[in-house]
Amino acid sequence: MYLVWKKKQSESKLVAQSIAESELSIEALKKSLVQMDDAEFVEIDISEIQKIHLVYIRTLIDQEKLNENIIKPLTNCSKPSIQDCIVNSSIIPITIFIEAKKQLFSGSVLLFDSSQNLWLAVPLKNPIGRAIETSETETILFGAKDSFSEQVEHNITLIRRRLPIHELKAEKFSVGSMSETSVVLMYIEGLTNPDFVSTVKEKISEINFDLFFDSSQVAAFMEEHQNSIFPQFQQTDRPDVVSYSLGLGKITLLVDNTPFALVAPITFFHLFQSPEDYINRWVVASFLRIIRYVCFILSITLIPFYVALTTHHYQMIPIQTLLILVDSRSKLPFTPFWEAFIMLIFIEIIKEASLRMPTKTGQTLGVIGGIVIGQGAVEAGFASNVLIVMVGISTIASFLIPNYLMTKANSLIQLMLLVFSSLLGLIGIALGCIAILAHLNSLSSIKQPYFSPVSPFFRKDWIDLFIRGPLVKMLERPEHLKPLKLKRYKTRR
Repeated sequence: MYLVWKKKQSESKLVAQSIAESELSIEALKKSLVQMDDAEFVEIDISEIQKIHLVYIRTLIDQEKLNENIIKPLTNCSKPSIQDCIVNSSIIPITIFIEAKKQLFSGSVLLFDSSQNLWLAVPLKNPIGRAIETSETETILFGAKDSFSEQVEHNITLIRRRLPIHELKAEKFSVGSMSETSVVLMYIEGLTNPDFVSTVKEKISEINFDLFFDSSQVAAFMEEHQNSIFPQFQQTDRPDVVSYSLGLGKITLLVDNTPFALVAPITFFHLFQSPEDYINRWVVASFLRIIRYVCFILSITLIPFYVALTTHHYQMIPIQTLLILVDSRSKLPFTPFWEAFIMLIFIEIIKEASLRMPTKTGQTLGVIGGIVIGQGAVEAGFASNVLIVMVGISTIASFLIPNYLMTKANSLIQLMLLVFSSLLGLIGIALGCIAILAHLNSLSSIKQPYFSPVSPFFRKDWIDLFIRGPLVKMLERPEHLKPLKLKRYKTRR
């Protein structure tokens, strides 16, 4: 059976290869488009000696434009050349079969003039797509309200409107042997370090996979540390964030059929920056950014700290607080570790269920899960009041992280520190934090240090690190991005 299957597979490959290498003709196209209901072959008689054959995929083209720009003009055509009759500025001559198929499946109509033995491709891509809407993943109160859509051309337009300069380059690549997904690399020539551009081009050329439907899948093949829980590309659907990043000297990858762009190189600290940081007053923005860092540390250490104290270091707890904890835990059947572990897993279940449910139902589920079930767990004796309060604080604190991927990493870090705290107490938490810092220091984003400007140290870049300094003082681009133009102003006389 295996030999028969291998024989059939080799025969199908030979047939596909022979079709690909065959001469461009109507018969060859019909063979390649067999059993495709949306493939259309139309014949138009211009004169007794001249016939025009149209070949197109009905679901990929704009049929109204087909009638207005091609069929009607050809029907009433009195000129010897059909190119003079077609109402379309972009007409591509076709000579080989592979190019014809590529144009066909990218939304073009193929025309064959039998009298002149001439093949043409007229792009009439179906304009179906989502309107420009407000970002749902990075919502802000002030600032731009537009966001990317699934159409890469529209996304490029949104960026070029913000950066109307000829130095902004956009190079197109194709990934995926089956999906043939378009990936557009954008950078500012003369500002972005050429090493970044060459590194990204090299990584794109090394991608060898069949299907790509999302930018995160492209990032997975380009990341240098596949097993890390920390993202090495920033994903954003905000054109203002992408434009600002380009202006700092970063590169951007736009992937067709997905509204999320990839930005690199990034550092760990970029994941805590919000677009609103550069809109608010610098004192307010600095305060909010510090709050995010504090809440991140609080969200990953609060529950492990509770487990470490109640399991190994109860003598460190003040007597009044200890009495409250003893009274709260006196009738519980679980150890502090299992009590905290069960509640954290329960919170993750509520988070995922809220995301998967419809919007209004998800809000109701969050209220029921957080209040009713939590209170029921306390009354039933499965969790203590103190732990419920700490879990609530930890969960709310984790929501202050602007980057969604970082929020998921936050949950895994919390569970890891929980295990360490149950085994070794406060020493376990310290060792876990050291391991996280060592891991962050070993990461890179397109071969650039992930923990800069802390390690390696860039003193001037700290003006936009834990605080956001005044814009009038931020006169230089970050040194750790190695821009070709460090100054952010024109040379004054």
